[in-house]
Amino acid sequence: MQVYLNGLATAVPPHLLPQPTVEEVARKVLGTRYSQFERLAKTFQTSGVEHRYSMVPLEWFYEPKNWPERNAAYLEGSKALFIEVARAALKDASWSASDVDTIVTVSSTGIATPTLEALAWKEMGFRTDVNRIPVFGLGCAGGVSGMSIAQAMAYARPGSKVLIVALEACSVSFRSDRMQKADIIATVLFGDGAAAVCMSTELPQSGKPIVSFGQGQEELWSDTLSIMGWDVDETGLGVIFDRSIPQFAEENLAEAADKALARSGLKRSDIARFVCHPGGAKVVDAIETAMEIEPNSLDAERTVLRDYGNMSAPTVMFVLKRVLESGQSGQMMMSALGPGFTSSFMPIHVGSQNA
Repeated sequence: MQVYLNGLATAVPPHLLPQPTVEEVARKVLGTRYSQFERLAKTFQTSGVEHRYSMVPLEWFYEPKNWPERNAAYLEGSKALFIEVARAALKDASWSASDVDTIVTVSSTGIATPTLEALAWKEMGFRTDVNRIPVFGLGCAGGVSGMSIAQAMAYARPGSKVLIVALEACSVSFRSDRMQKADIIATVLFGDGAAAVCMSTELPQSGKPIVSFGQGQEELWSDTLSIMGWDVDETGLGVIFDRSIPQFAEENLAEAADKALARSGLKRSDIARFVCHPGGAKVVDAIETAMEIEPNSLDAERTVLRDYGNMSAPTVMFVLKRVLESGQSGQMMMSALGPGFTSSFMPIHVGSQNA
């Protein structure tokens, strides 16, 4: 029995942030108060990001924001974006909201209790008995790990319909009060976005490629808690983003990937393409080196990073959409790195169109 991709959609919030404009605003807000700003500002040109999208306009960042203001912006923007992307994925699958048996909601950039799928429940038209699985804390690994959870639910309940929504509002966590290097890099790299996938054990509608999902795998490294995550204080969520991430990936990712592949009955030579979360330009380079992939072959990853920045959890699903639209096929492996420090993997197979 296989679990198949039935629908896939992506969405971004309304505010476009061109990189030169963000740099100008960052210099105005941060430059006079952070002595290392000009040295780090060079990364605006070398990050591989040309523009991003945000739930709030640039003017929102002119004055410091407290935690209630940040989370209020997260809740308002996330509910609207959840509804938009979920409806688009359901339309792509030819499902109605009332068809959905399980919803997996992945988000780590704000606090929603009731959770986002509950906030959107009435407008969406989900059933009262829908199963809800909110997932918090996986950060950039959340897209692959969340899809793995959705695959496990669909596999455990044959015939059921599972919707996963990965949604992040990284921009509302930008900090102008801490003046740490990680905060400058965050303003350079991160954006907001959402992606949604419909899965079931039923084949997709005719005319679509047959994409099947295998069992997800994870690898957690010891003594790496400080590499990535949140520092929570009275002002909000402060990013932890260690400069060692590209080097760590280059030195450790291949072994973790080989172990995950082996658990799936695969080896690296079986993989036609890795579908990776583009954490940053240096991280993408490190992945190619670690996995012995031809340089510059992770083209979809670099294109998504250029057009949207690092949106955390949903980013790898944007990459998957680009890969599928390009017509590539064969055995693939999704991959992402996230807090823990952890790697998340999921085998996928892309076949011919369903007749």
